[in-house]
Formats: sequence, C-alpha cells, structure tokens
Amino acid sequence: MKNVCWHHENVESVIDKLQTTLDGLSSLEAGKRQSLYKNRLDAEKVNGPWKIFFRQFTDTMVLVLLGAALISSIIGDIVDAITILAIVIVNAFLGFIQEYRAERSLNEIKKLASPTARVIRDGKMQIIPADELVPGDMVLMEAGDRVPADIRLIETFALEVDEAALTGESMPVEKKTGILKEETPLAERSNMVFLGTMVTRGRGKGIVVNTGMDTQVGRIAAMLKEADSPMTPLQTRLDQLGKVLIVICLIVCALVSLLGIYRGEPVLVMLMAGISLAVAAIPEGLPAIVTVVLALGVQRMAKRNAIVRKLPAVETLGCTTVICSDKTGTLTENKMKVDKIATYLEAWSCEENWSQLKTEKDKNKALRILINIAFYCNNSRVEKTKGDFKVEGDPTEAALMVMAQKIGIDGSGLRLREIPFDSARKKMSVVINQDGKFLVLVKGALDVLIDTCDKILYQNKEIKLTAKEKKWFYAEQEEWAGNALRVLGFAYKEISEEEVFKLSDDELETGLTLVGICGLIDPPRPYVQQSVRQCLRAGIVPVMITGDHPLTARAIAYQVGISKTGRVVTGQQIDKLGDKELYKAAIHDRVFARVTPEHKHRIVNVLKNNKEVVAMTGDGVNDAPAVKAADIGISMGITGTDVTREASDMILADDDFSTIVNAVYEGRAIYDNIRKFIRYLLGCNIGEILVMFLASLLAMPLPLLPIQILWINLVTDGLPAMALGLEPPEPDIMRRKPRPKDENIFARGLGWIILSRGLYIAVISLLAFMIGLLFIRIQGVDSLEVPRTMAFTTLVFAQLFYVFECRSERYSPFELGFFKNKFLLGAVLCSVIMQLMVIYLPVMQTAFHTVPLELWQWCIILLLAGAKFIGKYILFIFKRFLV
Repeated sequence: MKNVCWHHENVESVIDKLQTTLDGLSSLEAGKRQSLYKNRLDAEKVNGPWKIFFRQFTDTMVLVLLGAALISSIIGDIVDAITILAIVIVNAFLGFIQEYRAERSLNEIKKLASPTARVIRDGKMQIIPADELVPGDMVLMEAGDRVPADIRLIETFALEVDEAALTGESMPVEKKTGILKEETPLAERSNMVFLGTMVTRGRGKGIVVNTGMDTQVGRIAAMLKEADSPMTPLQTRLDQLGKVLIVICLIVCALVSLLGIYRGEPVLVMLMAGISLAVAAIPEGLPAIVTVVLALGVQRMAKRNAIVRKLPAVETLGCTTVICSDKTGTLTENKMKVDKIATYLEAWSCEENWSQLKTEKDKNKALRILINIAFYCNNSRVEKTKGDFKVEGDPTEAALMVMAQKIGIDGSGLRLREIPFDSARKKMSVVINQDGKFLVLVKGALDVLIDTCDKILYQNKEIKLTAKEKKWFYAEQEEWAGNALRVLGFAYKEISEEEVFKLSDDELETGLTLVGICGLIDPPRPYVQQSVRQCLRAGIVPVMITGDHPLTARAIAYQVGISKTGRVVTGQQIDKLGDKELYKAAIHDRVFARVTPEHKHRIVNVLKNNKEVVAMTGDGVNDAPAVKAADIGISMGITGTDVTREASDMILADDDFSTIVNAVYEGRAIYDNIRKFIRYLLGCNIGEILVMFLASLLAMPLPLLPIQILWINLVTDGLPAMALGLEPPEPDIMRRKPRPKDENIFARGLGWIILSRGLYIAVISLLAFMIGLLFIRIQGVDSLEVPRTMAFTTLVFAQLFYVFECRSERYSPFELGFFKNKFLLGAVLCSVIMQLMVIYLPVMQTAFHTVPLELWQWCIILLLAGAKFIGKYILFIFKRFLV
C-alpha cells in the first residue's frame, strides 16, 4: 500500500483498498493489523543492561585502577590485585544500578506523555494511544489536535492544518475532500493530512492510510538520527565542577606521591597511593546520582499528576516566582452546568425549575429557540446513564447539551454548515434544516453577539433591539457574572436555501435576532484555596489570566484568594498599559480577563523582563506561544491540545492548579537533596585528600594504604549518598522565598561548609593515627597496622556521622527525626557492617591490612568521629530544656 496515490483515489476506492467501513474497523480487525503495522517512528536506541554495565569500565580512573591491579599481580601482590578488582566490580554494579534505574525512569515518564487519537471502532468513538492506530482506522480531528498518522479526508468542516513542519508552507492550509490529480505536489494535497502536522481550525474525519515509518514524516525520519538528550543546566554545571576538581585532585595526589617518594617511601606504594587517592577523591558518581535523583523526582511528580517532559523544568520549578494560570479547568472544576436561563424580562434558576422549563418552552418561542441553539450549535456528545449524563467534549458545550436534554429537544433538524468557535470571534454558528426552514443558529459571548443583532424575540414576536433591551441583558449579565457565572448569548435568523452555502461567514453572522442568555457555573476546585495560600507563603505570586468576563474572573479570584483588590485588568486595558504598569498590575492585582493569546504572551515577557521566573498554563492552540515563552510551560493533560503539549515543559494530568503547587514543592525538594549529597560527597572527598596531604607535609608515615582509600570510597560514597537523594522535603520548604534562578550550587555558604568539614574530618583522622602511633611506640611494636586501622575507621565513621548532618542546612538530625529517612538508616547500617567485616574477619584483615580494635580504641574513634554530632545533640537537648 506504500505506493498508492491516496489523494488520487475516491472515498469508495480508499475504503475498498483498505478493507474498512465508514464506521471504522472492529477492535478484532484492528488487533490483527497491529501485528503488521506500527504507528511509531524508529525509536532512539535504548542502551541495554549489558552495554550500561560494561560502560562502567570505560571511565579513565577505573582504567587506571585496573592498570594498578595488573601491576600488583605482576609484582606478586595478588591479594591487593584481587581486592582492587573486587572493589572496581562492586563500584561498577553500583554505577550500573544508578544509570539503569535513571534510564528506565526517564523512559517511563516519556510513555506517560504519549499522544492520543480519537477513532471510531466497533461503531463507537474511542480515545486510544496514537501508536495503536492502523491503516483503515477512522479518525476524528478538531482544532488543536496533532494529526496522528497520514490520513485521507472524507469529511471536513472549515478544516485548516498547519503543515509548516512538513512542507514549509507558512500559512495554515484549507482542507477539502475532493479527488486530486496523481501528480499533485505534497504541499497541495488538500484532501490529505499528514502525521505531525497541526489542526488549527475546524474539524475533520478521515481514514488512516499510512502509519509510522511509511508516513511522509517517517520517510524524513529514516534519513535522520536522533541526537542525544542534552544535560540539564545543573548537570552541566556539575560536570564543569567535576573537571575542575579532577585537575585539583590530580595535582594534590601527585604532590602526595612525590613527597612520599622524597621521604623514602617505596615508589610503587606511593604511586598506588596517589592513584587510589585520585580515584577516591574525584566524585565521578556525582552526575549519575544527580540523574537518578532528578528521575526519581520526576516519577514522584508523575504520581502527583505532574508529567515532566523536560528535565531542566525540575530545576526551574524551585525558582518559580509567578504562576500564571487559566481559570477554567485549572482553578475551577471544569464541570460546567447551566445555572440560569433568561429571555427578555424573564429569568429562571434551573436546578429548581427543570419541570417548569419543560412546560414553558412549549409556549415561549424565545426559550424554545434558545434550547435549539444550545443543542445544534454544539459538538459535544452526551449519553444518558442511570440518573446522570456521561459527557464527552468541551465542558461548556456539554453543559448546554445536558440542559437541552433535560428540558427536552426533538433533534429532527439536519446540520448543513458550521462556522467553528474561534477565540478571536468568541462565537460559533451552524446552519440547520428544520422542518423545511433554514436557520442560522449562533451562540457566543453576549457583548460580542449583541452587536450582530438588530432584533429581539419578545412574547413570540420579533421586535427591534434597542438600548433598553440591551441594558436589561447587560444588567443580568453583570449580576450573574458577579456570582461567577459565565454568560453566553443566543441568537438566530432564517435564510433561504440558496443562501445556505452562498453567504460568507460574516454575512451569516449579521442581522440576527437575540433570543436570550444562559449563565453557566464552574465552581473552584476543592484544594485550590489551600494551594493559593501555599503559593503566597512560598513567595510565589498566583496570577489568573482568562478569556472570561471580568466579573466572573473577579468572583473566582476572590473565592480562591488570588486577589482581594477587586480590580480586574481587561485585554483592552492591557493594550493601553506600558510595561511598568502591566508588571505592577500582574504582581498586585493578579487578575486579567477578556485577554487574547497575544496579551498572554506579552504578560509572560513583561514578567520575565522584570526578573520573575514564570510558570504559564495553557490548553488551546493559541496558548502555545505564551506557554513556550514561559520559564516553565505547563499544558493541560485533559483539555489541552497536542500543540500546547508539544510547546510545554510539563503536563498536568488532572488540569488542577494544586498540581502545579505540588510540582513546585517537589522541585524545591529535589534541588535541596542535590545540594545535600554534594555537601556530603565533596566534604568527604576533601577530607580523604587532606588526610594524605597533611600527613605528607608533616613527614608522617602513610596514614592509609591505597586499598583502604578505595574501600572508604566504596563504603561511604555509594549507598549513603544515594539515600540522601531520597530525603523527604523539609517542613518549611514552602515557607521560603524562591531561590534565584542563576544561584550558584555553592551559594548560601555551602562552599565554606564543605571545606571546613573536609578539614575537620582530616584533622580528627590524623589525630586518631597519631594516638595509634603513640600506642605502638609505648608497646614497642614496629607495625603500623594499629594506627592505620584507627585512622581508617575514624575516617569512615566521621563520614557516616557527617551524612546525618547533611540531611538539612536548617535543622539538626534530631529536629528532623531519625526515622523520616529509613533508606539512610539502612545505608549507614550496611556501611557500618562492611567496615566491621574489614576489621574483624581474618580474610578481610589480610586483604586490607587491618587488626581487631580494642574497646579503648573504639572509644577514641567514636569520640573523635562523633564529636560534632554529640555537640549538636547536647545543644538540641539544651534548647528543648530551655523551651
């Protein structure tokens, strides 16, 4: 089927060749075809487990270490060679677990954001993952959708598609269903839509003719290779930091080796010491741990309905200072219902009067036509279930359809033409044939619609629409909008059969007769008020930007706590404001109404130009520019279009404002945890370097052997550092001001804390070594095994005590509670057991040149290693006593 010119085939031929029907395929047949056709472009190559494992041995330092093991075996030191190899393999396994888990985590997140398609299968409309489409499927599309495959159109309603990505055509292309010549160029195939292009207007229906690599885009993809995903800004900064540390570490390690050789230490021993120290000191696991923490954070966000599409968004979330949110569906439930109906001089509250309205419509022509407009000027689907209605489609249209069903409608009219809703026109029209009459039915924003009307229906007669009637409707609208009701106007006119397709869109929508208005209510989501309070406490400004009526916007903003000023800035006012005034309005008034996509885009840019870090939500096609311009672009998972999702950094699976606040919470926690394990890893590594460097400067014997340095790196840098990445968020995390976006990772004194702690660890380890030296001299023993075991164990335990202090920069481990991070307790326990094995198991003693320690030696080690920890505990008890 690849070479069939589908644009040259008529509909019947397409159906015949693809062995399908106008009702689509059956699920059984679609299942059979899925084994033959894949609607996926060739995926990027995912590294297999073995490849990831063997990649752990390509690191420069690991290769040097393997060389050291080879040298040891050549000179006959088999025990050291085996021990080095064992440590290298264990490190490789730890690196493999980190990298494999990160890769799997990120792949799972990518799956969560996969696009969907609306198809007809088994005669019913279904929403399925786009990659399950097969040739012969019947697909429905509307404005905002991304085309899920190459499709031959069989039905269109004002359908326009943006094909710039495929053909370079800058303007959207109008689509029709007619047959085209075989030689028609790709850019002119108006009866086809192609995978990856975007529907910008209208709606359409068509048959899938090509999927996956057989599509036009697939052919292009076959010639390309997907580039590797770039590192996040934080990972880039840490990578640069790592390179600087490598240079510093190598210089220091070389000095340690040279000083030792100068003092007369064996050359091979000092070379091995330098290599081992370099391997232990360089935080080669830092990027891997960052990736794992980011990936795990992304998974946690996904469980809370925030699907992160781009990893940098995780870092930026913690810096967010302004959240610009739509109202409908994000701050509110997006479960619209008609609350009030009015024709001229008459109004009804619906919930208590459904039965009265049923009777009233039979004698009130204006009400009857209003119900007709609500029913026919509508693309939603409503299915009556037990005592309720199951709805699909736009919430506003679904509410109108439910109202029409409740009041009663015969539905005998035939739709002939549609002018779809457009955010610029703020109205929608259809032409129907009802009992031989051709009617134009229009619904839209009252203040837009009323200007297209010159008559009004009153007491079953059409009369001239004057300022008096307009004033009455505007007063009703103002009162309703003040109670957070969205007001829609309804109008109609009768035309001749010849005019149905002859008149232009503008001509159809003029000279109308106004029949009435509806007030629809969309209540705030249950937890939005609490989330708004959280934002304000966290130094984040929530801003509402909506296309709704200013009074509706003000009412909802007041209810949820976004603004208490009562001032609403409209789109018209935005046009008159300078950038300074607009910025002030955004920060202080926080409510914008009747805005266009261009206004949204300008608001975002003005905020960014004033150094704010902006999160912006959007759902429609026209929101995409503002979403893309924001620091954090957020699209809606339920009501959002594919265009907006593609432009976004994050998708809200539940369209809920509270989910944005939860994501900011997680983003702050992730950044905190990255700082925690950087503090821990670098502090420990600096301590290890300084132990050897200071000993060399003081002309002391080697306090640690190469194999012991490698063991310390394995015991302390692995599991405890990873466990810090799983530390729960601190209690006050949403009561802090946002951190600056360009903040250095060592800001707020972290660099000094790392250096001072590294020096402290080195000093107490050397002190333990010196006490051990004094002991063997008193005993008259010639071996250095006792002092080295003491220094070795002090260094390990000092780092294990230190890891608890790294849990927070603001709270002591006693204030946080030890059992809040069970992973850390488990990791430290494992490290302690491993160190005890090295000291007390005879086989390990031989390999690591250790001796069993006596009780007094343990007392000195624990006192030195835990001195700061014990001091903080005493201070904690003292504070509690004072309180």
